[in-house]
Amino acid sequence: MKIFSGSLATETNTFSPIPTGLSAYRSRGYYPAGQHPDRMQMFSGPLWAARQRAAGKDWTLIEGLTAGATPAGITTRHAYETLRDELLEDLRRAGKVDIALFGLHGAMVADGYDDCEGDLLARAREIVGPDTVIGAELDPHCHLTDAMVHSADFLVCFKEYPHTDILDRAYDLVDLCVARAEGRIKPARAVFDCEMISIMHTSREPMRGFVDRLLAMEGKEGVLSVSIAHGFPWGDTPDMGSKVLVYTDGDAAQAEALARALGEEIIGFRDQLAPPYPGADEALDQALAHKEFPVVLADSADNAGGGAPSDATFILERVLARGIADVATGPFWDPVAVQLCFEAGEGGQIKLRVGGKVAPVSGQPLDLDCEILALKRDAVMTGLAGTPALLGDVAVVRTRGVTIVMTTSRTQAMGTDLFTQFGVDLQAMKLIIVKSSQHFYASYSKVGRHVIYVETPGAITQDVNALPFTKRKLPKWPFKA
Repeated sequence: MKIFSGSLATETNTFSPIPTGLSAYRSRGYYPAGQHPDRMQMFSGPLWAARQRAAGKDWTLIEGLTAGATPAGITTRHAYETLRDELLEDLRRAGKVDIALFGLHGAMVADGYDDCEGDLLARAREIVGPDTVIGAELDPHCHLTDAMVHSADFLVCFKEYPHTDILDRAYDLVDLCVARAEGRIKPARAVFDCEMISIMHTSREPMRGFVDRLLAMEGKEGVLSVSIAHGFPWGDTPDMGSKVLVYTDGDAAQAEALARALGEEIIGFRDQLAPPYPGADEALDQALAHKEFPVVLADSADNAGGGAPSDATFILERVLARGIADVATGPFWDPVAVQLCFEAGEGGQIKLRVGGKVAPVSGQPLDLDCEILALKRDAVMTGLAGTPALLGDVAVVRTRGVTIVMTTSRTQAMGTDLFTQFGVDLQAMKLIIVKSSQHFYASYSKVGRHVIYVETPGAITQDVNALPFTKRKLPKWPFKA
């Protein structure tokens, strides 16, 4: 068995003010062919799973480029074509392969390419021909397009949000592709378009029980794989939206019926999917009223994982104005403030202008008198499924009872070691305010007594009708015609 694997991944917020160029991929994770590290990266699940599955078998694994960028605005044409062509040239050099595995996102948009993954997979199919099995792992916040579906034998989405199952689903993908290559299965597929868009937290009902049922049905009665493409609400493409993808073993009618049944079930509970999103002051009132601390507040609209700047000051301004102490917040993307802190040194006192630097969606900068608590070069946080999340250089400061973690790499809060590795005692806090939409939940729900999702202005507003879409197709709930 000869297998090729490579990755090219980012999630594109087409409304984000931050362009995505080659440097964004090189700073997040860029590994040329054969140079992937000895640890799974968030965007390289299929490669890592193939390494593990190949152990002790007569398989040849050829590892191509793996590259990923922190979500932001549209990828430049130069960056996309450069990385795409490098990955495809690696595939050509591999020669005849039985299986080609790709770690993708599914919501990557570049200048001139609304469907980067469909473009890449179609070109890969032209290279390997009809007999090679092509499989790709996708983030559920993808735009599931016809080009992607028709170019691949299998597409498998993570089922969990937060994405704690990256490796589990990568194993599923590898096993399905091997079974197809060996002739043990003959996949038939169906896609059902729910004509809606929503964020689906699998940490609570109704999605928790729904996903558990999906996991239970796979591998039984001819059902090979079921993926829910939640869709990405902040990507203006013709194919954005929530869809169901089903593969069965040779039974197209079964796949069609199951995809429709599951899709109609999602439509039936779509009004229950979104948690409450109080505004900043209401959320602070709710948190303080609990009397059981710490309470975790999610600054969802400033989530770098959805393409936001991660330097918005809306909640922090209200915390300081109200004199609320025993608060930890971060990560603030503020390379200028971090540099100034390194110049002043750990333990120093410094006047800082924090946040509010990137765009109007960041709010106003805050001028603060700060004590520098900790400094660290090239810091790393625990990311999803145990993968590393790069923080860059970090400065931790305290002002008026509020501890702020500032970074030079733009990322969202995931592991609690965003704070704890710098000596911040989260249990001593009343409030923990994280810049994240949901990926924080896997770790922070174990620390916080309560979790509140906050609505603020920002690049990832919950009011999708307020965004200037031009390409998305209607009708699509909850968009107004």
